[in-house]
Amino acid sequence: MKQFWVTVAAVFVALLIFVALPVVFLTGAMVSAVTSPSASGPSGPVVIELDLRGGVTDQAPQNPFAMFSGSGLSVMGIVDVLDRAQDDDDVRALFVRLPEAGMSPAAADEIRQAISRFRRAGKPVIAHSQGMMQSGAVVSSYMVGAAADEFWLQGNAALQAAGLQTEEIFFARAFERYGVEPQFEQRYEFKNAVNPFLQSDYTAAHREATLGWMNSVYLSAVANAARDRDMDRTVLQQALEAGPAMGEAARERGLVDRLGQVEEAEQRALTRAGEGAETISFASYAARPDTRRHRGPVIAVIEAEGPIVTGTGGSASPFGDASTIYSDRTAEAIYDAIEDEDVKAIVFRVSSPGGSDVASEQILAAVRAAVAAGKPVVVSMGAYAASGGYWISSEASHIVAQPTTLTGSIGVFGGKFVLSEALARFGVDIRSLSVGGETANLFSPADEFSAADRAAFSGWMDQIYDGFIQRVSRGRELPIERVREIARGRVWTGTEALRLGLVDELGGFHEAVQRAKVLAEIDEDADVQLRRFPAQQGFWEQLGLAFGGGAEAARALITLGALANDPDVQAAVREVQTARARAEGSHVLADEPL
Repeated sequence: MKQFWVTVAAVFVALLIFVALPVVFLTGAMVSAVTSPSASGPSGPVVIELDLRGGVTDQAPQNPFAMFSGSGLSVMGIVDVLDRAQDDDDVRALFVRLPEAGMSPAAADEIRQAISRFRRAGKPVIAHSQGMMQSGAVVSSYMVGAAADEFWLQGNAALQAAGLQTEEIFFARAFERYGVEPQFEQRYEFKNAVNPFLQSDYTAAHREATLGWMNSVYLSAVANAARDRDMDRTVLQQALEAGPAMGEAARERGLVDRLGQVEEAEQRALTRAGEGAETISFASYAARPDTRRHRGPVIAVIEAEGPIVTGTGGSASPFGDASTIYSDRTAEAIYDAIEDEDVKAIVFRVSSPGGSDVASEQILAAVRAAVAAGKPVVVSMGAYAASGGYWISSEASHIVAQPTTLTGSIGVFGGKFVLSEALARFGVDIRSLSVGGETANLFSPADEFSAADRAAFSGWMDQIYDGFIQRVSRGRELPIERVREIARGRVWTGTEALRLGLVDELGGFHEAVQRAKVLAEIDEDADVQLRRFPAQQGFWEQLGLAFGGGAEAARALITLGALANDPDVQAAVREVQTARARAEGSHVLADEPL
């Protein structure tokens, strides 16, 4: 009966879309007729416009409603499209719009590398900034601009990228004031995720670890920017640290090349592209058919972004934005790649701050099975591969990390908040009853840990930590005592992790694919097919599954969605979204097709 009503609900949504879409299509077609000569944009020589101001995820969003929100840009998508564009004779140049705030250092590293490959193909890159404000890792945004042939700054804008900053909010005094009792175990002093609940300031270990990775990230970004701008690193660092530089001052310090409005910078890109060139949005170019990688040996690509949890994700809200790594789904993708006789190797893209130890072990078991089956697994680390993210990577055949990837955090924490006193102050009493063993109410918020509770919980944390250590020792071929020395919950950057033996190579997805070729004994210059597991689903398949309507509802949605597969209809929808957003005062960053 439950399935019946779920199916009815899904079909109702399908009918609603069926009624709404013709209006959208009609309006979009009218806009398209005026503003777009073809579904794929201009033909002939083009300049691709890549707008990074709306932020990027590491991997393409799985949310079927992602087309209605955000930029839709992902690091993996940017790398793939720019690598395609560098070999496309129609693409003559790249025009990059830089964000005013910071961006993920590892994402900036990977985009910079893709830009460098694009330039090595003999194609110019023009970057434009409307100013940069000191916020988070804004120096990483600067580094991306420095990778261009020409770095433009709006004349009246300020460039402020004097360092790297972060902050932490500590709750210990507030908890003490309001009667909240946090009871946590951490393994060990560098496992700082729970410190904000326990402390009112940085501990010595917390400060040491945070300043350690911040210094590594900052110096890496400055060194890369200095190399790309052909400047002495010390000179560039002093110019950045001198404080905000308005327009001409930024140019005089050597921080940028030219001053001008965005329209002038875009025209410069068109001029360098040659006569007849037109600008095309990144999304429009990405929507063009990709005829590469349809021949040669197969390398499986499996993507995992977000916190690691058990399950399949079938009950997740289709309206949520957060990415999540579901252990059933990820492990199944790896086993499917193992069983596919065409697959010669696996590139496992990981960007995760951690999560459940049991979910992580389920995924690691699949990685272990792939290696045992003779299919090398190369991990490509994104922004993070820490804690559980490192757990699932630890026994791969080879690990590639960006210099600024945050990884390691080999440790564990857990605990609870005791709320009885806090609630009592508001006249609310919470009481706990239990039957069974002495630790039956271990996680009750009504009572503090008893001596037996604390001993049992502490032993549990020790077992998880020891298991983590053993997996790292086995996978990285390091003595257990050495792993204990470099672990203790500490986060390392990719550069530091390479020195410690926690990763094998610095680089991004491109380098991971090249390494997979070597391990699979495929010629390094040979064409390969990159086949994603699970296969990427279209919008209608995702929508049917997201609403849990089962096969019948999914088929109904797919049938109703057949219209949306027509390129002209897709272009119409994109254009009406663009027109609506601009009318509302928004800036359209990357309108993705259905």
